[in-house]
Amino acid sequence: MGALTETTVRLEAVAPQFTVADVVRTAEYYRDVLGFQIAGYWGDPPVFAIVGRDAVELFFNLADGSEVRTGRRREGYDAYVRVAGVDALATDLRARGADIIEGPVQRVYEQRELIVRDCNGLVIAFGEDTSGRAA
Repeated sequence: MGALTETTVRLEAVAPQFTVADVVRTAEYYRDVLGFQIAGYWGDPPVFAIVGRDAVELFFNLADGSEVRTGRRREGYDAYVRVAGVDALATDLRARGADIIEGPVQRVYEQRELIVRDCNGLVIAFGEDTSGRAA
C-alpha cells in the first residue's frame, strides 16, 4: 500500500455527538447559556440537533431513556474545545449563567482552561494554548 499524500486525505474537524434525554432543551441551553447557534433539528419531535459556535459543532441525539451517555472517567472531560480568548469566554459565560466548575486556570501542560458543566451534566473544557508555540 502506497503512502498517502497530504492532498489525498485531510481531517478537517471533529464533532462530538452526545446522547441526551431532551434534544431541544440541550440545544437551547447551548444557545442561551454557552453562546452557540442552533444549526437545526431533525425529526418530529426532534431526535437530533446540531449546535455551532465559530468552527466548533456539537451533535445531540435523543436517548432511548433518561440517561446521558458519556465515556468520561471521573474528573475527566466529555469534550475539549480549543479556543482563543479563554478569559473573555469565561466572562461571557459567567454573565449567561453557565455552571463553571473551574477556571480559567493555568495548567502545567501549557493550557489555560475553563471547565463548564452543561444542563445534562456533560463536562466541557475550553482550553487556550499558552506555550507560545505556533499552532
